[in-house]
Amino acid sequence: MVEWKISKGPIGYEDAAACMEARADAIAAGTAQEMIWLLEHPPLYTAGTSANLVDLVDPERFPVHTSKRGGQYTYHGPGQRVAYVMLDVGKRGRDVRAFVQALEAWVIATLAEFNVTGEIRDGRVGVWVARPDKPVQADGAIAEDKIAAIGIRLRKWVSFHGISINVEPDLEHFTGIVPCGITEHGVTSLVDLGLPVGMDDLDVALKRCFKKTFNPID
Repeated sequence: MVEWKISKGPIGYEDAAACMEARADAIAAGTAQEMIWLLEHPPLYTAGTSANLVDLVDPERFPVHTSKRGGQYTYHGPGQRVAYVMLDVGKRGRDVRAFVQALEAWVIATLAEFNVTGEIRDGRVGVWVARPDKPVQADGAIAEDKIAAIGIRLRKWVSFHGISINVEPDLEHFTGIVPCGITEHGVTSLVDLGLPVGMDDLDVALKRCFKKTFNPID
């Protein structure tokens, strides 16, 4: 069984990272069960292992934390649901690519609960939505915005870090970085798309779709 933990108040990044790593170590040692931790952070930026300093546009705006997850710069803050996934990938096939694809499928299935079509793009991390309501891109393609980020780390075949989905964050806060190093596309949220979705609504969908996407392990 996967334990689900939901924190109602904002959780500091360093505290969350320490808790994640401790739980991942315990799972690897066989002394704790897998866990999904749903939370929000206060406004902050994180730098993944591939972060480029030039993408930190406004370094004085919010605290900047070095993260052990893969990827580049990401914003976290109120109105964004962060789901930290501490799962035993060793018992789930030892296939990192398949695991990341399962995380993507989980996000896409969750968004579909609200009639939002999330899509994956080659060369771009995260989940994207088409924005036909916006001006087309320079090449004539339909505009696209990012609605969810994905970044994980494995230790002894146990994952930590995870996904984030924008419910109703202050989208202007993303302007302090180049999110994931991508300049030609924007960022959106469920509320920005005109959907009156609350955090509790998303949590219900995340739980339901997780069971559809990830098989239980012994």
